[in-house]
Amino acid sequence: MLESATDFIRQQIDRELAAVVGPSAVVTRFPPEPNGYLHIGHAKSICLNFGVAEEYGGRTYLRFDDTNPLAESLEYVKAIQQDVAWLGFDWGDRLTFASDYFERLHQCAVKLIENGNAYVCSLSQEEIRQTRGTLTEPGVDSPHRNRSVRDNLDLFARMKAGEFPDGAHVLRARIDMASPNLNMRDPVLYRIRHAAHHNVGDAWVIYPTYDFTHCICDALENVTHSLCTLEFEDHRPLYDWVLDNLSLNARPRQIEFSRLGLEHTVMSKRLLQRLVSEGLVEGWDDPRMPTLAGLRRRGVRPQAIRDFCSRVGVTKQDNQVAMELLEFCVRRDLEETAPKGMGVVNPLRVRLANYPGDGEALEAPWHPRRPDLGRRSLPFGPVLHIDREDFAVMPPPKWKRLSPGAHVRLRYAYIIRCDEVVTGANGEVAELICSYLPNSKSGSDASGVKPAGVIHWVAAHAAKPAKLRLYERLFKERSPSGADFMASVNHSSLAIASGLVEPALATSREAHFQFERVGYFHRDPKLPNTYNRTVTLRDSWRPPSGGQPS
Repeated sequence: MLESATDFIRQQIDRELAAVVGPSAVVTRFPPEPNGYLHIGHAKSICLNFGVAEEYGGRTYLRFDDTNPLAESLEYVKAIQQDVAWLGFDWGDRLTFASDYFERLHQCAVKLIENGNAYVCSLSQEEIRQTRGTLTEPGVDSPHRNRSVRDNLDLFARMKAGEFPDGAHVLRARIDMASPNLNMRDPVLYRIRHAAHHNVGDAWVIYPTYDFTHCICDALENVTHSLCTLEFEDHRPLYDWVLDNLSLNARPRQIEFSRLGLEHTVMSKRLLQRLVSEGLVEGWDDPRMPTLAGLRRRGVRPQAIRDFCSRVGVTKQDNQVAMELLEFCVRRDLEETAPKGMGVVNPLRVRLANYPGDGEALEAPWHPRRPDLGRRSLPFGPVLHIDREDFAVMPPPKWKRLSPGAHVRLRYAYIIRCDEVVTGANGEVAELICSYLPNSKSGSDASGVKPAGVIHWVAAHAAKPAKLRLYERLFKERSPSGADFMASVNHSSLAIASGLVEPALATSREAHFQFERVGYFHRDPKLPNTYNRTVTLRDSWRPPSGGQPS
């Protein structure tokens, strides 16, 4: 192991390995359904499955649960591979699909029929639901439950041959219609679906269900630990029943852990699909989405996601994690890695009336604590732009920015004083006439003037225009849920500003930046001259002692 066990899953694996004589491999799998893009909840499972296998010298399969051709596509397959690789995990030659095993799965289904453990049922989906029973009442046997093995084999073969329309028949396990676990009340194992499949085309018209497929694929791939989220805890008896009734060479162990819930968003591909299809976001990779593609486009780095998942931990108790913890991890990562430059969100023109000449080239570090990132040239001239929020005609008490008669320092440049305020026809401040102190240059200040504060700026003659996309929470409520979750959508979650950035930002090959005193930004990979605000600089929240969330 690379580190000591810190959660119940690793502790359990330690106990198991301690009881084994000789070497024993730990094999896990991450089995996404390719019916949407992965979100940050999946990142927890990815980090757990790949992380456990790596720590114990084992291996992990990336196996697509592609048993529903009506909802799956190659787009999602490719997006999922990109996300897992982006997080830093390598599946090597262990990229598989449930559809790779369709023939073996079919053979297993035939074996169950031959042993009297499965039958073809001709009830409709609604009739099966109505006869399933409730938590307090047993289910009702299907009228087809006692079909002969011969008839079941014949009907199943004809289902496979495409003789029947969708919904005409299903294959069900014969278990116990009075079981207190509803999942054991003769669950469906196969259904008819005349639909082209992204991986096998039209080769099949019957498709296995997840509960039947997953455990068999685990066994075929010699998975030792099938790590699932808590909603599969009630499915574990069925997982074990299928394996108990088939002669397979391996016996995986299913262990459940809590899902990751994140405040101010939803952790459901179905709900995220609604946001996309109804146009409330600009796609699966919209930077407001909790998808890994959206977070990546927003500028979140994989190191921050892995740090976040580590801090959340692995438990048996479902909980909602504060969005502030994710933002803390993002800031923590970018603070040490992102070059620092200057960008103005809402420009206000400043004219230095006493500045001689056309301008000069100053110099500034890309990061004050990272000399390895180098330095950049910083053009300065008689006309500048500052952020409008850094000036107040009537400043509040303890104002540390610019106001009439006040002095401020321009970052890495000179101290200036506001001498005159020029307003437009609408009464809004249009320009500031200021004086600069020639002997106040940063690093060699001999002016003796103590400025009120430090503000950022760009030189008008060299500044580059940029679209700045400023994001807020996608949902107004901390825990949007239920049928009316759409009512909580924050329709003001995106604001687009026409800003200005220093020229070194526009020409840099870097993609992540801290706009000093504004926030962390990321150059949008799809939109020219556009920067997405990854996260603001404000961070009053801190994790509890020890670095773990409460």
